Amino acid sequence: MSGIHDIEVKTIDGQTQKLSVYAGKHLLIVNVASKCGFTPQYQGLEKLYRDFKDKGLVVLGFPCDQFGHQEPGDENEIKTFCTLNYEVSFPLFAKIEVNGPNSHPLYQRLKQDAKGLLGSEGIKWNFTKFLVDPQGNVVERYASMTTPAQIEKDIALRLG
Repeated sequence: MSGIHDIEVKTIDGQTQKLSVYAGKHLLIVNVASKCGFTPQYQGLEKLYRDFKDKGLVVLGFPCDQFGHQEPGDENEIKTFCTLNYEVSFPLFAKIEVNGPNSHPLYQRLKQDAKGLLGSEGIKWNFTKFLVDPQGNVVERYASMTTPAQIEKDIALRLG
């Protein structure tokens, strides 16, 4: 398997699609939650998306309820929350698991390709971010506490 482009995901509206629709784009993939201390990062993620989408960046948000039950809503509630509170316009997807035996294949691949601190694979908390190049290769992993503003320079350098 090369890159992540052959992996299927379900949009927040319930449509199945392959990540190949984003081939040729840089992706910032984030496990998100609506009731987390890091939830205000939605604002920064949206800013990155708006600032860099014309240069080839797409932010992809994957809601996850595995950390402190901080994403209890269904997809409609999540979409409404993100739109009303943060004016999110980047693609959101159906709720998934990022750790454990039911970990989504996308996150299995992301964790395998970009290990965390001390070589760990597990996602530690909401708002862990993965930067993927246009060929579908994971090039960077950022911790939850790393804000979108802190990675803006990395993204700007990659996008030219």
